[in-house]
Amino acid sequence: MDLAWITLIALGIVVLASCTTKLNPGVLAIVLAWVVGVYMAEPGGEPLGLRTVVSGFPTDLFLTLTGVTFLFALAQGNGTLERVAAVAVKLCRGNAGLIPLAFFALTFVFASVGAGNIAATALIAPTAMATAHRARISSFLMMIMVGHGAVAGAMSPVAPTGVIAAGIMRDRIGVEGFEWQFYLDNLMANVVIAMVGYLLFGGWKLFRAHSTESSRAEVSPLGEGAFALKHKVTLGVLAGLLVSVIGFDANVGMAAFAGGGILVLGGFSDESDAIKRMPWGVILMVSGVTVLTALLDETGGSELFTNLVAEISGPRSVTGVIAFITGIISVYSSTSGVVLPAFLPIAAGLADQVGASVMAVASSIIVGGHLVDTSPLSTIGALAIASADTSEDRRALFNKGLAWGLSMAVVGAIFCLLYFGLR
Repeated sequence: MDLAWITLIALGIVVLASCTTKLNPGVLAIVLAWVVGVYMAEPGGEPLGLRTVVSGFPTDLFLTLTGVTFLFALAQGNGTLERVAAVAVKLCRGNAGLIPLAFFALTFVFASVGAGNIAATALIAPTAMATAHRARISSFLMMIMVGHGAVAGAMSPVAPTGVIAAGIMRDRIGVEGFEWQFYLDNLMANVVIAMVGYLLFGGWKLFRAHSTESSRAEVSPLGEGAFALKHKVTLGVLAGLLVSVIGFDANVGMAAFAGGGILVLGGFSDESDAIKRMPWGVILMVSGVTVLTALLDETGGSELFTNLVAEISGPRSVTGVIAFITGIISVYSSTSGVVLPAFLPIAAGLADQVGASVMAVASSIIVGGHLVDTSPLSTIGALAIASADTSEDRRALFNKGLAWGLSMAVVGAIFCLLYFGLR
């Protein structure tokens, strides 16, 4: 068996392990890349060597993820984001029909401005689920709105997942300039699905409860109080990050580190607390899997994988096929840490082979992988269920969430087939 097959099998083992074990797939990916690259020889040649394996480590991506997550951990740690959330929800003025929409908007905005989908969910879900209980809003409906709101903002060019996708497209296949298109495609898909869920599960009926006491219940003790100087400075730093990145093309990671330095040096947030809050597991996951997928390129495994997918696809059907594959894997695995690093590198080759658009194939990978993330087997769905009131039947909520997440693999495939494949 040649090295291309061996590396492809190694990636399959990583994906399987991410679905069935608690081991961080990034750790396993690095180990397998080391074993394959250093101790297994090319047919008729020498092993690739440690230098080749290590060269696949995504240094730029690592620095960017670290900078962005550090800055938003500082903003979360000093209470700025909680205060923004509390103010936004109070603007609903007791209208129960607006409350789920407000939480969708909140998680979307927080994810989009750089917090990312997981951090936005962790921040908003406890308040959202508590509010749902007090206002007699379906917990499942709130779970859908919070989950898809967070995922809708995930592909922002300044959010961690958007950074990951842009880095992979730029560094692995030499394609740039699609960042905003990816963001808008993913946003549209999640807005459509969230609004369908809102209508299906009684959101429109909540407008009848406009003036009830239950819908006027206090949101949460989190974030109560006036904005202090540290909160205002933090908001200014976040605004500065967006302006510098969007308006002046500044490197998002370096700009985030600069903003974080301002907050720490000024005494506006605690550095040690922020470092503890950072999602180191996700950063390790993305970096490790990227090392293995870089080796996959080196050995010809990416071309082999592309050929396998192309055999069951055509120029019109490829978007639906790849969205379904990534959706099913993402239900049980990490979208940003496993699915995007594993599948985005083959987008250009697959598109060329079947005669489709690179953007359409890449967007289908992104949309298909993200739509299922409200599943309780994913971090976003799990955070929502964990935040549900103690009186809630969490097993029933889990089952509903799992059914919704699995159905999104099919819905995502149909959406991508119609929107990308036939346009």
